[in-house]
Amino acid sequence: MVKASDMMIARRADTRARADFATWKMMAKLNGASALPPEAQSFLASYRALLAKMPEAEATEATINLMYKAYFAEMGGIGTPPDVRPRPSPPVADNNVTAFRRPPAKPKPSLFASNTKPRLPVALIFACLVVVYVGIRYYWR
Repeated sequence: MVKASDMMIARRADTRARADFATWKMMAKLNGASALPPEAQSFLASYRALLAKMPEAEATEATINLMYKAYFAEMGGIGTPPDVRPRPSPPVADNNVTAFRRPPAKPKPSLFASNTKPRLPVALIFACLVVVYVGIRYYWR
């Protein structure tokens, strides 16, 4: 029986192992492996040894699994680390699914469309403001 706390530790350890391995592998490709900590260099050395024996995908997963186990123990996990990778589900044979299709785009309403309300002309608004201004000036005199 796996405890919830061990499962949380396992997920964090797996995520950290995958991220660290990708980072270390990229640094090794960029000739920066000498700047890595000794632990990282030992994992990369084991990766190179596994790479000589098996294909790259299998060697990568095996190295990540070794790192995961080490991180699980380091983070306080008890016992053997649980399997956290989701297993691939079998393909569904039901052809009852329809593909998503976007609805047709609605045309944007134009400013000069015939169904819009006519706007007051700018000149009319300006004339009204002038009348109000002149009226206030005469009122204060």
